[in-house]
Amino acid sequence: MTQERVGFVGLGLMGQGMARNILKKGWPLSVLAHRSRTAVEALVAEGATEVTSARALAEASDIVVLCVTGSPEVSAVTEGPDGLAAAGKPLVVIDCSTSDPAQTVALASRLAAQGITLIDAPLGRTPKDAEAGTLDVMVGGDSAIVDRIRPLLEAFAGRVVQTGPVGTGHTMKLLNNFLSMGYAALYAEAMALGAKAGLSPQVFDSVIRGGRMDCGFYQTFMKYTLERDRDAHKFAIRNALKDTSYLAAYANAVQFANPVGAAVRNSFAAAVGAGRGDDYVPMLADFIAEANGVSLIEKD
Repeated sequence: MTQERVGFVGLGLMGQGMARNILKKGWPLSVLAHRSRTAVEALVAEGATEVTSARALAEASDIVVLCVTGSPEVSAVTEGPDGLAAAGKPLVVIDCSTSDPAQTVALASRLAAQGITLIDAPLGRTPKDAEAGTLDVMVGGDSAIVDRIRPLLEAFAGRVVQTGPVGTGHTMKLLNNFLSMGYAALYAEAMALGAKAGLSPQVFDSVIRGGRMDCGFYQTFMKYTLERDRDAHKFAIRNALKDTSYLAAYANAVQFANPVGAAVRNSFAAAVGAGRGDDYVPMLADFIAEANGVSLIEKD
């Protein structure tokens, strides 16, 4: 059986590692520069082929993986001028972005009329897991297509969970990020309040670490707070705001009251409004502390 040809758009923090694993595990790979030329040049040196438009990528591929920011970017790549749909050929598009579920379902319907199958397959875990090929993937779509693309997903994933029809992968991703960003907002506020009372982050950590409130997300969050490791959790605060805003829009669409979600979103909105959107999520703790007149940096 001839190996299916794969195209990739979005070689950012997650995408570069994903694409490298696809290439290493034997898929013919074409890549399209979205923001970073460095990643494209590195992958071309390893055997990938570069194309110059989404249309050309579709023409060179049977399956295209998207790992861009969100729904507007996905729509632009698929339906924009010289986009994937302009190739006029059958194609499977795997959207690994964190997108708005309602927009995903609507886009899938429009693309289906053009012979393109859209699968939502957002990601869990970190860029380090992308490099290691151990991401979590939540997949929404027709079971026959999911079975077809599963070997490809397993090239960069340690766990693939089918969630249901198209759109459910993105819904589950929003719920996953609601939990993780909720933890981040709680950690930030708790440590700032502790600092106000004279409790250092080191004391805070000595109580939480190893107890029932400890978890993997807590550990990467605290690796920045305690060690000032900026790369501990490379997920921008502005993307956290985007995802919690998508959750708010979804809750509104289904007439669901989500006061906790609104509070979490407001923590990130305040940081973005103060010009901290490019900071990574663990740095929210510094912003909350500074806004309350305290510091989380241990003094010599």
